Amino acid sequence: MSSDASYANFLEQANQDTGAEKAKRDAADKSGRNKGVQLKSVDTEIPAGLRKVEATYASEADEPFEPVALAWEGSGEVDEDSFAKLVGHTSSVEALSVKDFDPRGEYKDVISAVEKETGGKVKVFRIETDRARVEYYVVGLQDEGGKKKVVGVKAMAVES
Repeated sequence: MSSDASYANFLEQANQDTGAEKAKRDAADKSGRNKGVQLKSVDTEIPAGLRKVEATYASEADEPFEPVALAWEGSGEVDEDSFAKLVGHTSSVEALSVKDFDPRGEYKDVISAVEKETGGKVKVFRIETDRARVEYYVVGLQDEGGKKKVVGVKAMAVES
């Protein structure tokens, strides 16, 4: 019986948090490796149809799509430069066709959800946030009685 108690005690001690992972994360934060770029993605009400999107972008990280809803003060269509300013990115933004973003049709439900909210017009933007991380934005312009918003979804991807 004492050997069972000793073994249980050993397992309990072995499974205790040593703080090594937190120390590793803190060191990475201080060195700037975990900083990444924080881009703005929501500053206005999110359309209900986009809150229901439950899909994951397949990359080395497999991150979920998240809603995007940003007030649009611009005139005309959203292009790379205006989108970069809108999300607070200081370097270049790449526009992709829907076909280039989704050549195998894996994200047709995601694209369809954005099309429903924007009247069918969808754009895809790719933003590099650091050496291996990018964010894909699948967005369009929504006009509700003169109040315009850029709405859609975004997903982070790791591309090494």
